Amino acid sequence: MPSINRRKFLKGASIAGAAAMAVRINPDFLMSSAFAAEGRTLTFYSAENLTGNWDPSSHSTLAQMNLESFVFGTLCRAPMTMANPDELKMELAESITPIDRHTLEITLKKGISFHDGSPFSARDVKATFEYASRPDRPAQNYPGTCKVHVLDDYTCRVDTSEQGYPASLYILLSAFLPIMSANDIEAGSLSQRANGTGPFRFVEQKGNTSVLEAFDGYYLGKPKIPGLNFVFVGDATTRVMALLNGEADLIERLEPEQIQTIQKRKDMALHKLVSVENKYLWFRCSKPPFNDPRVRLAACHAIDREMILELLGEAGHPCASHISPVKFGYADVENYPEFDPQKCQALLAEAGYPNGQGLPPLEYITSVGFYPKTQEYGELITAMLQAQGFPVELNVMEVAAWNERLYDRPNGGPGHMIDCGWASGSPEPDLVLRTHFHSSSKRITGIEDKEIDAALDKEQGIEDLEERKRVLQTETLPLLAAKVPSYALFTSVFFHAMRADLKGLFIYPNGQMDAAAAEYV
Repeated sequence: MPSINRRKFLKGASIAGAAAMAVRINPDFLMSSAFAAEGRTLTFYSAENLTGNWDPSSHSTLAQMNLESFVFGTLCRAPMTMANPDELKMELAESITPIDRHTLEITLKKGISFHDGSPFSARDVKATFEYASRPDRPAQNYPGTCKVHVLDDYTCRVDTSEQGYPASLYILLSAFLPIMSANDIEAGSLSQRANGTGPFRFVEQKGNTSVLEAFDGYYLGKPKIPGLNFVFVGDATTRVMALLNGEADLIERLEPEQIQTIQKRKDMALHKLVSVENKYLWFRCSKPPFNDPRVRLAACHAIDREMILELLGEAGHPCASHISPVKFGYADVENYPEFDPQKCQALLAEAGYPNGQGLPPLEYITSVGFYPKTQEYGELITAMLQAQGFPVELNVMEVAAWNERLYDRPNGGPGHMIDCGWASGSPEPDLVLRTHFHSSSKRITGIEDKEIDAALDKEQGIEDLEERKRVLQTETLPLLAAKVPSYALFTSVFFHAMRADLKGLFIYPNGQMDAAAAEYV
């Protein structure tokens, strides 16, 4: 079985193919239209489609989370910088204070209202936490069910004693949990209309465009931008062309070669940051052959991630962990699998597939248009796996079709491997780890592993944050590296391009945005 000692050939072929497929844009050909800055609505082109359900607890779709960041408020926000990933800034809350292992006291700001005019109070926090923490809610962003005791209109206590997990888990999570209206929850109307406390209120849906307008009653003052059009456009080139010709003011998920086009334009600005999103190769662990951790590990040792990073250029950041460097508890894991054809072959032989013989045909699913270079590095990974004897076929799909095939289902999800990132607006690592690798969730992989469950239960149950960090770094993450239910290929570097006169927009490392202070100058 030949190993990839033809690396230069393989790398050259892949990069040449990527260059041939790239649409090259002459920046002098498309000129931005002249618009009056004053009173201009912001048009944002999103790379992913929405679900059509406005209940924040009903989904795990990043595009919808991005839209929710304009509409809904959270108790606090997390800037999630690499220098200080644990930093929190209060939003709807004045303070969040641990009382004991199972009790967290939350004091709220006064004078805040929902878009429908109802006042925000502790009753809304109670309704949100108790509803969204139910095990039947698809988002599964809560560590378990909880109770909230209202002390007065602006003070409440989160109680986790029934399930026994530490209430301190909500300290980091509070930056990511949208606060919903108790009236909407009680009326069962959450799915019909987005009603939050954020700077923009939902007006209507026009095809692929969600129309928002500035909320007059926003507690920090009405935004200077009168409205926002949130538009789904799944093709990266179309998004760039729309920005260059003035149809869009802000776009996301640029391809690496498009970055240079934007940088040449004085009327354009580029925003870059290491994100909370790792890009993973997810294995369908609930069916053969990837129900065997040896086969999963063999596949990881067949992949040279340095070549993927070289292909991605500025769009990728190295990572040796199942969580991003801006997550609480991140560390480069010593046993994280690296490219090693000999280990790959030894593991295949040990699993009963010498040189890949006996493996069934394998489908590797990826999307195109949402994440940068997915088809190009998907072809590279496919060639690497084939070189080690894995009979892999790459299936490239447009975003909506890929989204439909993403999650686990009875008898295993579609295909055998699927490409996907995971971005959450909190430093809390369990939004990745427990969501995907605990048997109670098994979102994409379908994995059921008692040893992983025990490790995740242990780290979740630690009240002291420093001790929890130590266990994550020395026990939990090394175990996941040994069993690899998924393989983190790299950490995404997010690029947003925008009109140069758009100022005051804050972009979080998961792609969510704060446009409360944004304006055209």
